Amino acid sequence: MAQEHQGHRPGPHDHHHPAPTGHGHGGHGHHGDTDLDWAVMAPLLESQAELFAPLYRQVMAWLAEQAGDPGVIVDTGSGPGVVAGLFAECFPKARVVAVDGSAPLLERARERAARLGHADRFTTVTGDLPAALVDLDAPADLLWASNSLHHLGDQRAALTAFAGHLAPGGTLALLEGGLPARFLPRDIGIGRPGLQARLDAIEADWFTRMRQDLPGSVAETEDWPALLAAAGLKPTGTRSFLLDLPAPVSAQARAYVADTLARLREGMGDALEPEDRAALDRLLDPDDEASVHRRRDLFVLKAHTVYTAVRV
Repeated sequence: MAQEHQGHRPGPHDHHHPAPTGHGHGGHGHHGDTDLDWAVMAPLLESQAELFAPLYRQVMAWLAEQAGDPGVIVDTGSGPGVVAGLFAECFPKARVVAVDGSAPLLERARERAARLGHADRFTTVTGDLPAALVDLDAPADLLWASNSLHHLGDQRAALTAFAGHLAPGGTLALLEGGLPARFLPRDIGIGRPGLQARLDAIEADWFTRMRQDLPGSVAETEDWPALLAAAGLKPTGTRSFLLDLPAPVSAQARAYVADTLARLREGMGDALEPEDRAALDRLLDPDDEASVHRRRDLFVLKAHTVYTAVRV
């Protein structure tokens, strides 16, 4: 995900770049996190994005109705290129440009495109958002910004920059918000019921602080259609998409849940009540029958919301 950034990191629900510690919501913008070894994290990022492929395919079917047959698709904050590859597959006539701040991840993206037979329609741009978009060799007919905007301090200015790189009649598709992921029943048989709701509350506080600490941070009411309109675009649609993986889940889904909870456990530190910390430790212990590695009631339920707007 090239997305994240300006000095901050992606979180556990960012499928381009999940944060190794601490949490997040999202996408990415730049990727200059020199303390993170993205080349090492790439397989994890790919696996998680692949898990969400059914949801992304739903999104792309809807975008085909919204954007028609785009000639140039730009994925801002592409990470290792899983979603960019899906764009190439779902829009076989389009040229796809993956933009990210991490050169190692973009190398993975190029390798993936070649493996899938899309290399002749796939290019990359390395750099921080939104500045890197000046290196595009053509305006975008469809610009995809998945959980990247909230990692940029001035979201209004970033949307205006994104809009400036659209071709006339081009579509900006913004994935922000949705609903927090759910993996477990309210009462999991250990600790106090409602663990995930309490984790969500801590994450929400973390997210607020993350936004406040970004360079050039500007507080905005998260009325995305209004912000898209302020960027000079015409809002055209809003829709939410669901990933519903019922129990019993696959090994890939278990790994995703375990990684997400492990990063939350590490990143939340003292914000966790002792009872919740102990419950998370049990959930993460492969030898514990109550762990996510063994539970038969584990599931994955997650909603993403996408907003579209057109340059008129």
